[in-house]
Amino acid sequence: MHTYKLGRILSAGQERGVIATATHHIDNGLALADERLSDVQAVLNRWFELEPRLAAVAEDPPHKAILEGDIDLLAPLAPRSIICAGANYKDHLMEMLAARGVDVSNWSRNPEARPWFFLKSIGCVAAPGQDVSIANFDWNIDWEVELAAVIGRTTRRATPSNALDNVAGYTVANDLSARGRLKRSDAADGSPFVFDWVGHKVFDASCPLGPWMLPASQVPDPQNMRLGLSVNGETMQDSNTSDMIFSLAEQIAEISATLTLQPGDIILTGTPAGVGTGRGQFLKNGDLVEATIDGIGTLKNRVILADDPAMA
Repeated sequence: MHTYKLGRILSAGQERGVIATATHHIDNGLALADERLSDVQAVLNRWFELEPRLAAVAEDPPHKAILEGDIDLLAPLAPRSIICAGANYKDHLMEMLAARGVDVSNWSRNPEARPWFFLKSIGCVAAPGQDVSIANFDWNIDWEVELAAVIGRTTRRATPSNALDNVAGYTVANDLSARGRLKRSDAADGSPFVFDWVGHKVFDASCPLGPWMLPASQVPDPQNMRLGLSVNGETMQDSNTSDMIFSLAEQIAEISATLTLQPGDIILTGTPAGVGTGRGQFLKNGDLVEATIDGIGTLKNRVILADDPAMA
């Protein structure tokens, strides 16, 4: 099978879905002779029907569909739902607990434990290369490289044994987090509302995605993918998805037990150790963050911090 990836570009002010190979960018709609399929979501809605055609186009693209010149990349999709796994790598869980002064020397996974999730909004999505502008520099903005799984069919009550059959592909995510907003200063001691997960995780451009979606058929094992992140060229995270506490299949099974997943929904599967909180280090104005997963590519975003909201 010819290696290819799927993504979105901006061409003459219009969003277009593209197939990317080592040598070409190919317009989906033109290559598949159906203008409706220039929309990546339309492709995902029929993913398992269309994937063989996409692979054939990648192998032998029609000349009329090959795009010439530079392209402006968008996030590879505009997800309906962004479901994020929290504390899903042991080393990251340990560093976060240690940062809060919790003794982790005797920690072990509870065999009855279940994955834990939170949500991000479509408004959080940022494109590869996009500057991430944040108005409040005192939020303590942190980085988190994550493998993001893209759902390819309506999925309800999946089991760990069949959950991966519902995955269309994978992309790179950076789950930017405002650590300074995790706890509410106005909440009473002992209040169940002291933690503010919306303030902490849901703000404009806090979920860069991309640069491409790699089809699941080209990933032998999503639990064996190297991922890492650097800030201004300095390595901060370097790990493997094999270190997850709960596998992607377990996560899909857990989510789909109560929420029907739809094509184009994405699951952020957690981040490994090396985030800023554990180092007492947060992003500064102008920092370049590069999140990489082998086989998918590198997602690059520069962070712009402004104390005047009108500047952000």
